[in-house]
Amino acid sequence: MTRWRVRATVAEVIEVLSDAEDLPRWWPSVYLEVKKRGDVVELLTKGWLPYKLRWSFRVVETRGDGFVIEAFGDFVGRGEWHFVQDGDYVDITYDWRIRAEKPLLRIFSPILKPIFAANHRWAMARGEESLVRELARRAANARTIRPVDGW
Repeated sequence: MTRWRVRATVAEVIEVLSDAEDLPRWWPSVYLEVKKRGDVVELLTKGWLPYKLRWSFRVVETRGDGFVIEAFGDFVGRGEWHFVQDGDYVDITYDWRIRAEKPLLRIFSPILKPIFAANHRWAMARGEESLVRELARRAANARTIRPVDGW
């Protein structure tokens, strides 16, 4: 389970995370390509280990406090995002329950599970850093783009 804490509102976090096609721009250390086809999002991702993963997801449940994705391809399983407002901050929990289907990962998973888990922790740490930067960028843009009286 991954836990993040960012200065934002739940609505701001959901706005960023629910725009899958924008992931390569603000989380480039992990998301290399993203294509949306109907309700399916196709991804090419990487971590610090020397392999890439092709997988897809679809959102299967949305709520005011989060959403659930169903993953398939090189990964099969579910990811659940949960958001709780705590003053000026949002506590974010991501519960990622998947199994590897990519042959290389499936074969070596029992032996290398701690290394694969470390790779996931690295990717999620980059995600928290990237989300903080993206939220700050959006806040700065919102402050500089103001209507001028009389225009």
